[in-house]
Amino acid sequence: MSNDGLESTFTDELISVCRTGVGDELRSITYFTDDQVEQVYLRSDLDRTADLLGFAELERAGFQADEMYRNTQLGEYQATVRMFEYGYLTRVIYDRCGVWVTTDSMSIDRFEELFAALKPTLAEHAAGSDER
Repeated sequence: MSNDGLESTFTDELISVCRTGVGDELRSITYFTDDQVEQVYLRSDLDRTADLLGFAELERAGFQADEMYRNTQLGEYQATVRMFEYGYLTRVIYDRCGVWVTTDSMSIDRFEELFAALKPTLAEHAAGSDER
């Protein structure tokens, strides 16, 4: 797991976007690429016991899914929402970077708001990474 490379302005923006989208139901935010995983936020009442590397391997499959779902009759792939006993995991991808966000249970409409806010944030970050 790498903790270098993410600028604090980007991590602050991710936290702000997610807090705005899902409020107090936000549990955690993790940024990932092909070779990097960084937990950006973890709610204070939760333990740091998640296997981030294992989760990252599962969520990186989204890079391939994003490509495979192009030009389908369903439209553009937007996000993946996984349901768990105590909440949800939402994965949003742009190019070769992504974020998974975990939340407590909440309305499905709020996931759409979360996607709509995260996608341009990732796009802006990816564009800035390409310039370096």
